[in-house]
Amino acid sequence: MLRRLTAITSQIRLPNVATTGTIRNMASSTGSGSSMPSDWHKGPDDSFHGKITSDGPFQPEIGRYHIFIGTFCPFAHRANFIRKLKQLDRYAGIDVSIVKPYPKGDSNGWPGWRFNHPDEKDEPGGIYDGSTEDQLFGSRFMHDIYFKADKDYKGRYSVPVLWDKKLNTIVNNESHELLRDLQTAFNDLLPKDVANLTLYPEELRNDIDRIAEWMQADLNTGVYKAGFAPNQEIYNQKVPGPFACLNKLEAIAHSNGGPYLLGKKLTEIDVRAYATLIRFDPVYVQHFKCNLGIIRYNYPVLNNWLKHMYWDHEAFKSTTDFRQIKENYTKSHYDVNPKAITPLGPYPDIEGNYESDWSKLKPGRIDMPEVVEWEKKLP
Repeated sequence: MLRRLTAITSQIRLPNVATTGTIRNMASSTGSGSSMPSDWHKGPDDSFHGKITSDGPFQPEIGRYHIFIGTFCPFAHRANFIRKLKQLDRYAGIDVSIVKPYPKGDSNGWPGWRFNHPDEKDEPGGIYDGSTEDQLFGSRFMHDIYFKADKDYKGRYSVPVLWDKKLNTIVNNESHELLRDLQTAFNDLLPKDVANLTLYPEELRNDIDRIAEWMQADLNTGVYKAGFAPNQEIYNQKVPGPFACLNKLEAIAHSNGGPYLLGKKLTEIDVRAYATLIRFDPVYVQHFKCNLGIIRYNYPVLNNWLKHMYWDHEAFKSTTDFRQIKENYTKSHYDVNPKAITPLGPYPDIEGNYESDWSKLKPGRIDMPEVVEWEKKLP
């Protein structure tokens, strides 16, 4: 997942949803330390930053790589979406292992996410439909994968993880880096039409980078800042942020006329927004108390866009598992939901009837003063 939730007040203690950790003695673990680029890992607080390149240790080869994800996780969702969009499973042989949505372990994240395992039929979560066994090693836990890369690993055991079968180590576990890098890393192995697919078109890069920055800080991770606030005061401070972003994103999308958030081209902004908005009404409204408004009622443009993404784009729909999403949050965040009851609603999980003529849509917003003031500060 994303390595850190940026700009979080030091008073908020977040669970293991987005933090990756450290590696030690990598050269001795893989025997390849001398060939690793200097920015692959910079120290005990850094994560894995490897890239697939033709001239580096991680080269594009069919069948060489594997990805570990949780379909519940919005950050892992990004990497899995690119895997499907670019058909990396078909043309590059990148298969997948999927951890179970719960349990995740104690307050320190131990033992962490589990895989389905034949010996755990009677364990918490049992054999979970939609999750898999560890397809590479048959491990029980995600931490086993990290320890295979580095026996002295001291960090957290997050997803996504891109694994190199040849060097037997982790390439990268940063979702925002994988979102960008996987778009082009295997292009030489892909048919031309698939290789030409990009979510980072040159003419929109300035807009993508600018919007992604405030989306990441105040929407994608902003819902967590509100949801894990330790007291009323901090919750009150944090909950306007996501809605300020939704207000702005609603206006941007409407002004661009669809069918995507920035207009005619599908971009990284669509992927970043989708991973959060598809979870917003089913989870964040009730579980994280982000209830100043809901997508399907207060944001008609974003709701219409969301329906289009889900129903008309296989790479979005096929990577979305509402049961895993709901049960992960409600059954693994014991401090937020100690009885682990998963709400049945909203019904349906996502609405239908996409309106292709965006001029018929009237944009919505939340005009709570605190939201409006936050919105004014967004670049």
